Amino acid sequence: MDRVSIGKIVSIKGQVVEVVFKDLKPAPYDQLYLESDPDIRFEVYSSSGSNTFYCLTLGRTNSLFRGAKVVNTGRPIMFPVGDGMLGRVVDIFGRPIDAGKDIETNIEVPVHRNNKNINNVNTKVEIAETGIKAIDVFAPLAKGGKMGLFGGAGVGKTILLTEILHNIVGRDKEKTVSIFAGVGERAREGLELYEALKDSQVMDRSSLIFGPMGENPAVRFLAAFSAASLAEYFRDQKKKDVLFFIDNVYRFAQAGNELSTMTSTIPSEDGYQPTLESEMADFHERLIANQNASISTIEAIYVPADDLLDHGVQTILPYLESVIVLSRRMYQEGLLPAIDIISTTSTLLNPHIVGDMHYETALNAKAVIKQAESLERIVSLVGESELSAEDQLSFRRARKIRNYMTQNFFVAESQRGQKGAYVNLRTAIEDLRGIIAGKFDHVPEEKFRFIGSLSEIKLS
Repeated sequence: MDRVSIGKIVSIKGQVVEVVFKDLKPAPYDQLYLESDPDIRFEVYSSSGSNTFYCLTLGRTNSLFRGAKVVNTGRPIMFPVGDGMLGRVVDIFGRPIDAGKDIETNIEVPVHRNNKNINNVNTKVEIAETGIKAIDVFAPLAKGGKMGLFGGAGVGKTILLTEILHNIVGRDKEKTVSIFAGVGERAREGLELYEALKDSQVMDRSSLIFGPMGENPAVRFLAAFSAASLAEYFRDQKKKDVLFFIDNVYRFAQAGNELSTMTSTIPSEDGYQPTLESEMADFHERLIANQNASISTIEAIYVPADDLLDHGVQTILPYLESVIVLSRRMYQEGLLPAIDIISTTSTLLNPHIVGDMHYETALNAKAVIKQAESLERIVSLVGESELSAEDQLSFRRARKIRNYMTQNFFVAESQRGQKGAYVNLRTAIEDLRGIIAGKFDHVPEEKFRFIGSLSEIKLS
C-alpha cells in the first residue's frame, strides 16, 4: 500500500532540500513532488534528523521556498521499459529528448533495485570479440564481464567506446541490444554518438539515457541507475544479451561527491564522500550475467590529471576484469587507439581462458615493448645506431608492434576519410606472432600503421 503523507520544506541548499514530516515518515528513495507544481519532483536521499530528510531536487529550483508543501507518493522513481525504448534518447524519467514521438509502454520498473538473487549468477567465461586488435589481444572483453577505458581528457575514450558498440551490436542485432548511459558528459558528445549510431544502422537496437554535464548532480547521479534498470529488464524479461556502456563513471562518482557536500556529510581523508564505495557497489553489482542472459559492461573512466592513483578512480578497479589505459603520449604521436599496452591488464589473459597461443603471444609482445622502453633513453641520447644488433632488432620490432596496433575506426570514417577495419582475433594473433618471430623485419615500420591485417602491406 502506498505511503502518502505531506511534508514541508525547511531549507534549500542548491539542489538539495530539507523536508520535515510530522506524521508518516518517507522511506529511502521515495519520490516526492511539490504540491503546487507536480512537475517538480524530489527523491528522498538520507535523513538529517529524527523527522527531517535530505531530498534531491530533480528539476528546477527557482519556484521552491521554505514552507512549501511536498507530497510523498510512497513509491520510488519508476522508469519505463520495453521495446519502445530501443532507438530512442531519453532522460532519467524515460521522457524522450530526441524530438521523437511519445514512448508507448505500460511497463515500469524502479530505478533503485537490490540484486539479491546471487544464486542465479552465471559464472561461465566466454570471450566477446570486439574487432579491435589492441583490445582483443591484450585486454579481452568477457561476455557478462566489465571493461574499463581509463584516460585523461581528450585521449579517445568516447570514440573507442563507440567503436566497440558499433562492432558488437552491428554483428548480432537479433540477440544483442545496447544501453548507453551518458553521465555528466557534454550534450554535444551525446549528439555525435546518436548520429554515429544512426549512420552505422545500430541505433534501432540501442537506447540512450542521458544526464548530461549541464544537469544538476542529482540527475547526473541517477542517470546511471535508470540505465541499469533498463539493462536489467532486457536481460531478465526479454532474455537479450545487453551491451551496457557508460560514459563517464568518474562523473558518477563526482556527482555523488557534490550531493554529499550539499548534505553536509563529512568527507573521507581523500576528499571524496564516505559512501563512494557503497555507491559504486550499488551500481556495478546490478550489471552481471545470470541464467537468463548477460550484461557486458564497457565503462569510460576519466582520470583527473592523468593520475590513476586518484581514489575516485581506484574505487572502480575492483569491479573490472579488463583495464585499458589510454596514453596521452601515444595520442600525441598519432598512434590511435592510444592504448598503452604495458599498463593495460586483464584477468582474462589466462591460458585456461584464452588458450596457450593467445596467452603466449600477448606476453611475448609485451616483453618486446617493455625491452624497447628500457632502450628508449639510450636511443634518445646516442641514437639507435649505437645499440647492439640484437637490441636494434628488438627495438624496431617493438615499434612495428605499436604501429600494427593502430586501427581505422568505422565511427571515425567521416572525420578521417579512411574506411574502418574489423580484425578478427585469429588474424591479429597470427600477425603478431609473425612480427615477433622476425618474418617482417625487412618491412619499413611506417607500413604497419593503420592497416587491418599484415596481408594489406604492399611493398614497392
